[in-house]
Amino acid sequence: MTDEDDSLQARVERWLTGQMPIISMHGGESAVRKADPESGEVVVELGGACSGCAISPRTAQNIKLDLAKDFEEVEDVTVRVADDGTSGWDVDQPESVMGIDRNEGGRGGRGEGSPNSDHF
Repeated sequence: MTDEDDSLQARVERWLTGQMPIISMHGGESAVRKADPESGEVVVELGGACSGCAISPRTAQNIKLDLAKDFEEVEDVTVRVADDGTSGWDVDQPESVMGIDRNEGGRGGRGEGSPNSDHF
């Protein structure tokens, strides 16, 4: 893949590098495993330090939302995160644990409850 490569995969790879520098800054790795311009399907894999990182679910969600927004031809984005950094990719990673949406911190975006909440 060269800088002149205009394929969807090459453009998404360049986008990941430019839009998500935090991945490599924190020792993570990313790779575009599939980018089909006809079906609009893109599969991104995160590995390295992303495995087991507490913010990996949020990073994955940001990739999903932003890719679909920034690439008109992208219809479906799957982000896989390595389960332990050494084995294969965890394809069936749950979106929530015990009914708590990990991408939202469980109690709103930053983990605090609302002022009118009955919770302690």
